[in-house]
Amino acid sequence: MSTLERLRSLLFVPADNPDRAARAFGRGADAVIVDLEDGVAPEIKPRARTVAVALLRNRPGPSVRLLRVNPLDTEWGAADLEAARGLPVDGLVLPKATPAALEPWAMLGVPLLVLVETAAGLRASYEIASHPAVAALILGGADLSVELRLQPRPDGLELLHARSRLVLDSAAAGIRAPFDVVQFDLHDAAALERECELGKSLGMGGKTCIHPAQLEVVNRVFSPSEREVAEAQAVVEAFEAGIRDGRGAVAHDGRMIDAPVVAAARATLARRPPS
Repeated sequence: MSTLERLRSLLFVPADNPDRAARAFGRGADAVIVDLEDGVAPEIKPRARTVAVALLRNRPGPSVRLLRVNPLDTEWGAADLEAARGLPVDGLVLPKATPAALEPWAMLGVPLLVLVETAAGLRASYEIASHPAVAALILGGADLSVELRLQPRPDGLELLHARSRLVLDSAAAGIRAPFDVVQFDLHDAAALERECELGKSLGMGGKTCIHPAQLEVVNRVFSPSEREVAEAQAVVEAFEAGIRDGRGAVAHDGRMIDAPVVAAARATLARRPPS
């Protein structure tokens, strides 16, 4: 499993404050997204771009390094594209993406993580996910909710269709599970955990974050528990023992185990965080 496939938590940090951006790489995020788009005021975007390039060239820490750029149809997009050329990043995060917007960024030869946050993007999510440069989809709930006039619900079901659509289209395109929306309430850890559990149950593979305090919950929920790992290991071992005995399906712990059950167990073991 590649580094990008293992990611659980993506931490946004605006590039307008070099000290804060540098500190973000040591806070426990699987990946840090140095942000040139919504997190940066328009009048300081050029300065933020200079800060981001210097920071990313200096390899600030162990987290995977990502850069969120401005769309090419904005006044800052072309300069972002030029700045990203040859920049030592592990991926680029593209906002408000459509299939037509991917190609100029794909030519840079860097994996793309694509924010699906418009109605047009959601309708085209399979086409986006199928592009060879796209490594993952990210659900951008805030912009999408505005466009679709969605109303927040305590159970999070206003985004059920969008979450399920991205999970389905990512799987059909053969890429990793998508990343879920940001939780904007920084003081309600219980709500964050419920939202993580909901996303995980629907097939999401991780979550975007806007504060380091959110990382522990996100990383924990989107990692297999010790019990899940032990059960998965037992399933694989029982199945392999059955194969050695010439059986294609075996009984384990009161249930039948066949190839799909084993595939799920192996997927659980593959999601274990690096030791």
